[in-house]
Amino acid sequence: MVFFPDFNVTNGQLVYPAADLSEQISTAGKEASGTGNMKFSLNGALTIGTLDGANVEIREEVGEENFFLFGLDAAEVHDLKSRGYEPWRYSEENQHLREILDQLAAGFFSRGDRELFRPLVEHLRQRDDFLLLADYQAYVDAQDRVAAAYSDRKRWTKMAILNVARMGKFSSDRSIRDYCRDIWKTGPVA
Repeated sequence: MVFFPDFNVTNGQLVYPAADLSEQISTAGKEASGTGNMKFSLNGALTIGTLDGANVEIREEVGEENFFLFGLDAAEVHDLKSRGYEPWRYSEENQHLREILDQLAAGFFSRGDRELFRPLVEHLRQRDDFLLLADYQAYVDAQDRVAAAYSDRKRWTKMAILNVARMGKFSSDRSIRDYCRDIWKTGPVA
């Protein structure tokens, strides 16, 4: 995993063709994933993501067998929140998740500094606005599916080729044509 500071369109030209996997892990119905994942897919990267934003359209085009879906959908997010989401329950019921949060709280990842991640851990256990704990195990399971597919180079290559071949709907030509017709109500200039 790489953090790319000041990521923009120009820098993206270096990253999109180099990626094998695009992680689009937004909370369904809360924060729409945008066109970045389309650029990754157009360059052969497979997607792991929730049913949110452009992920929905990409999955429809490339086929569910070529997309690593995880997490709650928008209706499930709404339902869970309306029933009173208690994130701490997820960490109590999942030993691995509990151990990770305990390590963060104990300073394991911050050279013994117990204060650095304390606000994050408290927020996750008490509020978790993005339902990260609720989606955690589904994400881990999807990553296992990613690893299995990636270890089968023939399968991965086929999936990547199908991603590229089926992404034609998202071409700029089609998008501009749709904008002209549906939004700007104009036609081609002769």
